[in-house]
Amino acid sequence: MLVAGCRLDMHIQPKYLPYEPTNFFGDGRSERQPVTGTVARGQLRLDELLYTGKENGVLADKFPFPITRADLERGRERYNIYCTPCHDYTGQGDGMIAQRGFPPPPSFHIERLRTAPAGHFFDVMTNGFGSMYSYAARVEPEDRWRIAAYIRVLQASRHGTIDDVPLAERQTLTQSASGAAGGQTR
Repeated sequence: MLVAGCRLDMHIQPKYLPYEPTNFFGDGRSERQPVTGTVARGQLRLDELLYTGKENGVLADKFPFPITRADLERGRERYNIYCTPCHDYTGQGDGMIAQRGFPPPPSFHIERLRTAPAGHFFDVMTNGFGSMYSYAARVEPEDRWRIAAYIRVLQASRHGTIDDVPLAERQTLTQSASGAAGGQTR
């Protein structure tokens, strides 16, 4: 009965592990290179703007899809998770990492970054920049675009003017501001 329970034929079978040498193939390698011209499932990247932040090799100043309120909320959520340790919640560059002595990143509110194309932020998240490492393995391309859109919102919140507000909305703001001011007099 003990001999019948010791079948090793399924446990000891001829196989090659990755990078193990073999004499089966002419090049002596057990692993095979992908067939030329093939793409792994889920890895087809035809949309240059979506996956690189560039159009014709130049950083683009537009988004590859329409940005909705839901996209901005998702961008804020992802920004708060991945970006605030260094950039803080306002984008000033005074996150906890900088407070602990690491060199602070530049503020998103400096002129150079306010005028940078949206593709710049996507590219930095994808490839890293300076002491910032790549987030490509951690954040999906669509979410990197949403974070870039949220960075634009942070920039607009600090540097917006009344002229940036549509006229109909501006009138609503001035009415509610005058009503609030009138209610505060005592």
